[in-house]
Amino acid sequence: MFGLQIKYLSLFFGITSVLSFFNIIYSYYFNLYLNLDTYYYTFITSILIFLIFYKFGKENKKSNIFEKILTIFLGYLLIPLVLSIPIYFSIYDLTFLNSYFESISGFTSTGFSIFENIKLIDQSLILWRSSIQWIGGLYFLFSIIYLIDIYDESFKKTLTNFTSFNSSESLKQAIKIFVLYSLLTVFIFISLNLLSIRTFDSLNLALTIISSGGFLPVNDLSNIIKDNYQLTALSLLMLFSFFSLFFIYNLLFSKKKNINFFYEDLHLVIYLIAVVSIFFIFFSFNYDFLYNFLAITSSISNIGFSLNSQQTNLDLVYLILVIIGGSFFSTSSGLRFIKVYSLFKFSLNQILSFSKPKNVFMNKLIFTKINFNPDEINKYFLTITIFILSLFILICLLSLGGIDFVKSIKLSILTLMNTVNSSIYGLNEFNFNNLEFFTKYCLIFFMIVGRIELLTILLLIRKFLFKN
Repeated sequence: MFGLQIKYLSLFFGITSVLSFFNIIYSYYFNLYLNLDTYYYTFITSILIFLIFYKFGKENKKSNIFEKILTIFLGYLLIPLVLSIPIYFSIYDLTFLNSYFESISGFTSTGFSIFENIKLIDQSLILWRSSIQWIGGLYFLFSIIYLIDIYDESFKKTLTNFTSFNSSESLKQAIKIFVLYSLLTVFIFISLNLLSIRTFDSLNLALTIISSGGFLPVNDLSNIIKDNYQLTALSLLMLFSFFSLFFIYNLLFSKKKNINFFYEDLHLVIYLIAVVSIFFIFFSFNYDFLYNFLAITSSISNIGFSLNSQQTNLDLVYLILVIIGGSFFSTSSGLRFIKVYSLFKFSLNQILSFSKPKNVFMNKLIFTKINFNPDEINKYFLTITIFILSLFILICLLSLGGIDFVKSIKLSILTLMNTVNSSIYGLNEFNFNNLEFFTKYCLIFFMIVGRIELLTILLLIRKFLFKN
């Protein structure tokens, strides 16, 4: 199929069939028969596609990076199509576009929702929406490994302590990532349960947090979080999608305590402490620091959850945190803190070198012996350039669709950074159901663009516009 690795995609259709089977069991156990047939449709469809893709898909170990990028992009189109079946065939009479929009939003871990009142949805479909996010987060992590060739050598060093890039061991590495991802999900679920949060809500929140998603099982987070202990714990648990997936593993189980395996997470710790300290000193009034702390961790992890707070003038600050993002190998989106920091320090050193030519300025990350590679800096610069260009295009398209200009800016940032609209960004009342067809298709496309490494867009452009 045009060099595309559909055998790679078959794995996720297999996981989809397993999740739909669990939903069937869940529906029977709790006597939820309203949408039961839809999960049978999904189970049969995903099993058939899994078998077809696995049987006829040829594993080409020599496939180039462009074929890999197109394979990942195809997955972002096809997998949500199957995942949207329970939503489309549910009793809620949604159009195909709205169902697909909801599915894409979940699979890209964005969280934009067509449903205005979650109370009207039965529990099985609420759980399915959370499952869509969970498999989307897993797909994103697998995609990073699959497209590892486009990333920098310094980022690869953070993974080699846990995983291998040897193609002959790809299945073994996939199992490692799947097991760790699942164990962290279970840990978050148990932690929330121990805090007296309802089991159903704990399960949905666990699936959402680990995937950096934005779907809630209720209309408002305040219906779940009742006290400061729950609020603090939720804020801390959201950091699981901010730091590297392998951070805890490397910290507790790694035999090699080489700082190079922790350098990004060390920078993230300093960044988190700095941001929290600034908010604690300058923005925490009327004992609302815990609300700010939730908003901080939610923004830097690109989840977007919030509780209503009296401070409504910090939306720009939170949007900046959303843009910066978290770790390279996490389910968060964003430009990635280490890239922004490296580019800033390199640019500052370049400016200082002209003003003080006799001085020597080291382009090196603190805590490590890793120097900035000029090629890597160029990639960081191109990533930010593509983000700005994508942001400008989406703002124009949303404005043409009749959306207020300020809201267009905010919504464009959240779309490209795959972060749900909430009160901390001033968009909690935004209605996606009433958007025009063209606007919804634009959001669908740019939600996918935001989930794929922005550098891949440049590679595709170069491939098709500048053919040899």
